[in-house]
Amino acid sequence: MILVDSSVWIDYFNGVDNEQTDTLNGTLGIRPVAVGDLILTEVLQGFRADKDYVTAKSLFEELIIFDLVGKDMAIKSAENFRTLRKKGITVRKPVDVIIASFCIERKLPLLFSDRDFTPFVKNLGLISA
Repeated sequence: MILVDSSVWIDYFNGVDNEQTDTLNGTLGIRPVAVGDLILTEVLQGFRADKDYVTAKSLFEELIIFDLVGKDMAIKSAENFRTLRKKGITVRKPVDVIIASFCIERKLPLLFSDRDFTPFVKNLGLISA
């Protein structure tokens, strides 16, 4: 199973052809694909046309959807942020810290194209899909 970040979903729905969307295309229907509730929100709120929103929503309803935050994950995310900050790395988006921390804790590979995840791979053991 892999968890797919909004950066990849946005490219996917916009028809962008890159390594990450190719991986997603090759994975859908072959092995389990998951999305987090925060990722779901980020992606769905971006659709302008109702038809596109409905299509995407129905695709997501076929996937595994994780609740990414709770007390323990909020604390772990803060700890991971602080660990990186002590190394001189500041992650721009708190949601990305939560997503990376969730994947690290679950040993779940993350498919992403957002550069904010790279420090988690290099320093905290995030598995890049």
